[in-house]
Amino acid sequence: MRRTLVPQTSPFSRIHPSRPNVYTGSPLDRAAERRGDDDYIASLLASSQAVVAPIWRAQSLFHGEAVRFFSPADTVGWGITDQHWIFLGLWQEKPVFTLDLHHLEDPLTVLAVPDGTFGDIRHHGGLLTPDEASILAHARGLVHWQSRTRFCGVCGSACVPTSAGHVMHCKGCGTDHFPRSDPAVIMLVVKDDRVLLGHASRFKEGMYSTLAGFVEPGESLEEAVRREVFEETGVRVGAVGYHSSQPWPFPQSLMLGFYAEGLSEEITFHDAELDDARWFSRDMCRNPDAHGFLLPGPDSIARRLIEDWLAAGA
Repeated sequence: MRRTLVPQTSPFSRIHPSRPNVYTGSPLDRAAERRGDDDYIASLLASSQAVVAPIWRAQSLFHGEAVRFFSPADTVGWGITDQHWIFLGLWQEKPVFTLDLHHLEDPLTVLAVPDGTFGDIRHHGGLLTPDEASILAHARGLVHWQSRTRFCGVCGSACVPTSAGHVMHCKGCGTDHFPRSDPAVIMLVVKDDRVLLGHASRFKEGMYSTLAGFVEPGESLEEAVRREVFEETGVRVGAVGYHSSQPWPFPQSLMLGFYAEGLSEEITFHDAELDDARWFSRDMCRNPDAHGFLLPGPDSIARRLIEDWLAAGA
């Protein structure tokens, strides 16, 4: 007789995403079906409405407090070839492109932007509109992927961009390489009225965040959550509930957010991933300054997981 699985009530059913994650909700029509049409892409580049979001060594350009875009006509003299252009999509009918300017040692001199600065978009998150944040993250991710796919992983020959920058084509064996995102689980472990947060050496001093890790081959997302939590802290996990996802192009991850039911409490470090991990109460998370620690940045899904857990317990 076939056994029927009875759905169990999730311990996280009261927790709901409060708003879209930063870097999601792209306003772009990616027009993927037109990327291979060179004449179409050329017509977009020639459009008076086209805008360019330059990337220099993983950083975007800001002018004062605002993101700085250019028109393709502004790029004359930048040493740009046809292969530098990457088409991102249509933004309210405006064609949007990005350019990799890593070859320039002093880009601000070439771009002639008084008071312009290149910076990490994570440090400007509060100054960007949701549309701008999504577009700049998109640009950063594609430029990074191209920079890591200059040579074929099959035969070692040089690759050239095709399909408006969305394919790296091997000139040797003919293999086409496509943009990739690495799936990573990020989870807030909950036990009773406390959550498990950890501190890694790469974090700001005093910052504690949710646990996270990459999904391994042959592994489900739920299995990855349980494995990562146990590897990093020795805590066993039961039920796993999905929250939301977030593109995280730092450099090329897709963060898959979960809540995880803590079954054990003792913390033991099985690897060197974390310097410290602790259980934090709701009061501590509502008043981190008063308790001597920092929460993750407001643009991160880690912060959203914590805030939505706090809201559900209000």
